Amino acid sequence: MNDVDTGARRTDPKGFLVRAATMLAQLVIPLGVAAVTVFDDGELSGKLAWAAPFVVALILFNVLVAYLQWTRLTYTVGDSDIRVESGVLSRAARSVPYERIQDVSLEQKLLPRLFGLVEVKFETGAGGKDDLSLTYLSEAEGERLRELVRSRQEDEVMVADGAEKASVEEATPLFTMGPKRVLTFGLFEFSLAVVAVLAGLAQQFDFLLPFDLWDIEEWEQRLAGPGQWLAGLGALAQVVGVAAALLTLGAVGVATGLVRTSLREWNFRLEQTAKGLRRRRGLLTRTDLVMPVRRVQALRLETGFLRRHFGWHGLKVISLASDSGAANHDAVPFGQMEEIAPVVGVTGFALPPADLQWERALKRYRTDKVVLAALLLLPATLVTAIIGESWLWLAPLGSLAFVMLDQWWGWRNAWRALGERQLYSRHGWFTSSLAIASRVKLQSVEVSQGPIARLRGYASLHLGLAGGRLRIHGMPVEEAYAWRKALCESMARNDFGELLERSGS
Repeated sequence: MNDVDTGARRTDPKGFLVRAATMLAQLVIPLGVAAVTVFDDGELSGKLAWAAPFVVALILFNVLVAYLQWTRLTYTVGDSDIRVESGVLSRAARSVPYERIQDVSLEQKLLPRLFGLVEVKFETGAGGKDDLSLTYLSEAEGERLRELVRSRQEDEVMVADGAEKASVEEATPLFTMGPKRVLTFGLFEFSLAVVAVLAGLAQQFDFLLPFDLWDIEEWEQRLAGPGQWLAGLGALAQVVGVAAALLTLGAVGVATGLVRTSLREWNFRLEQTAKGLRRRRGLLTRTDLVMPVRRVQALRLETGFLRRHFGWHGLKVISLASDSGAANHDAVPFGQMEEIAPVVGVTGFALPPADLQWERALKRYRTDKVVLAALLLLPATLVTAIIGESWLWLAPLGSLAFVMLDQWWGWRNAWRALGERQLYSRHGWFTSSLAIASRVKLQSVEVSQGPIARLRGYASLHLGLAGGRLRIHGMPVEEAYAWRKALCESMARNDFGELLERSGS
């Protein structure tokens, strides 16, 4: 098969079946609600006589729409761009030049995966509707398009399919997570997302219940009989009941974390290839992403309070390419430092040396943050103490003390350092984070001062990255401008944009 198509091509025919099945799955809940509403007053046989043909017609209509959408969706791979045309009633044509495509990723949800299909996403860097995707192509066609785009960007010609097979075989494993590691990771990913989802569903479908779900008095009456024995056992038994409820909630949180982590990280593999870092992961939805090393602007090393005591950390790569709308890519979601260090080396970055000189923000910056936090809650504390009950003032006072302590503790655990090739920003104690940015690959450097900062003599440094901004607060003004000068000189000596152009990225 030639690299450049001579004409428009359709997506894989099996994609029509996947699209039809997806559309039918979206009808399950509406049809279920309609069935409960229609059949709640008996006379089932008579209503089925007219409801069954309606349901069949609705299903056939959705299958027909899916088929028409498939027939009217075409793509053309040209010399300079990829063109996609779609639409049944109104036609739309989209053309994306190769130089605008930052990356091509492959995604497989469960149903397409059963048919050997992938969704090909062309990341343009703008995100949202500006990105382009093709659903669904065969795995081989998806790989061909991804390599074709990168070859065009690098001004290379892909000769044969054997070249692609050879490049895949030459991939060097950097980090993997087996089932045991994924489940261990899930134990640290406590989440109550299931509780929130169930509460949302209850809110939406409370009309199906014989009483108001959020009526506390109704619940008290219904539980009065079954719970009467607990109330008669005294305060200790009630405490045991509350503890059992909390343990149940904790078990739900742990189980939710295990399920979410397993679905996202199952069979995680990170490999070094000629094109960059290739990451594959997922149980039901399998994603295949390549992160070109030259586009990596910064790294972020993260850990939590419990994880840190067991030596577990996570490594994210901040890149110009996006992953599901985000510029932060998980390179090592859950690993030890001896596993993370080789990945950091492959990206061209380095962990902080032992003799690096770290600096905190100025003490007057800390004082100002604590005072400003106190000023927000102190009036509420005074008003509550004057006009409220004798004990109500303890609530805002406790919040005031907590906020002041949080500001002070945040200052104590925030550090910065500037090396010859990189800059470092570390903050957080309960969940600590270390950002490592390249002095060459920064996009902008800005010194800012608010009214209080100008009066007190300190400044903040805002560093532009593809994934947002890296901020360093509470610096002496002279040091902030010295950092800006040094960083601008590093950026000017070796412009990041020119690096990307020369690399074909």
